[in-house]
Amino acid sequence: MNPILKNTGDGSATLFVPEMNEQYHSMNGAITESNHVYLGNGFNYHASANPVVFEVGFGTGLNCLLTAVQAQKQNRPTFYISIEKFPLEQELINQLNYGELVGENGSTLFEKIHSCTWNIPTEIIPGFKLLKLRADFNTENWALPEKCDVIYFDAFGPDKQPEMWSQENLQRLYNFSSDNGVFVTYSAKGEVRRRLKTAGYNVERLPGPPGKMEMLRGIKVLSKI
Repeated sequence: MNPILKNTGDGSATLFVPEMNEQYHSMNGAITESNHVYLGNGFNYHASANPVVFEVGFGTGLNCLLTAVQAQKQNRPTFYISIEKFPLEQELINQLNYGELVGENGSTLFEKIHSCTWNIPTEIIPGFKLLKLRADFNTENWALPEKCDVIYFDAFGPDKQPEMWSQENLQRLYNFSSDNGVFVTYSAKGEVRRRLKTAGYNVERLPGPPGKMEMLRGIKVLSKI
């Protein structure tokens, strides 16, 4: 893939992939979308004081950066795990402007997130530990060290990468979820919603970020004995 840098509606950057006719983030605002879908309806929604977050699709590192900033503001120790098959080249990472848009020390934090070694848990800042898994999500060649409280599903769309959204993959994520764990994604496609329900999640449609009417959130309800 040969991504091209683009500016989005809120001034933050994204990457466009000509081969797929797809971008990494919403053209209506990359940071706005991430804050709405993943932070607002995922990380901030879940009540855990020490959440474990699993992100499918590390991509630009934007969701990780915003979560680290929020975790620090909330004084909320967080273990963030993210999986990515094709990490970006450093030349592209250097062109992304997220660090300068998230406040003081944002650029330093963004650099630490991208420079830490793959497959080794690393404390990025006090209270925020990151494990970047370099692996193919569609295989069995990876595992999570513990159950996840919040899952950010940020793969390319189901029409672009249908294999990522398979029933088998969504079932595996449900099994990785802690009781009362939360799954959030920007996609509101009926097929995705039905598969999440089949996996076991209680699924709700929520208002989407600018440019999208809806998004999805699934909750793994605590089993009653």
